[in-house]
Amino acid sequence: MEKLITRKEAAEILGISIATLDAARNNGLISYVQYVQNGCVYFTSAGLQEYIAKCTHRAKPAEKNATYRRPRRAGV
Repeated sequence: MEKLITRKEAAEILGISIATLDAARNNGLISYVQYVQNGCVYFTSAGLQEYIAKCTHRAKPAEKNATYRRPRRAGV
């Protein structure tokens, strides 16, 4: 059986607050284990990895014209 991770440990692993973790859990973004209704909530390392994968975004290539300034005209 996989080791269950407490809310505090999961928040520390993810680098987020417990409130943010609870919000993600309530919004269905992260899976959790709860044996009894209104009981303790636990997470698995696989559930944390899935959450990290959902929150990971690919880097976008930089645009060539990343400035708002217009290019200078020659001779002006």
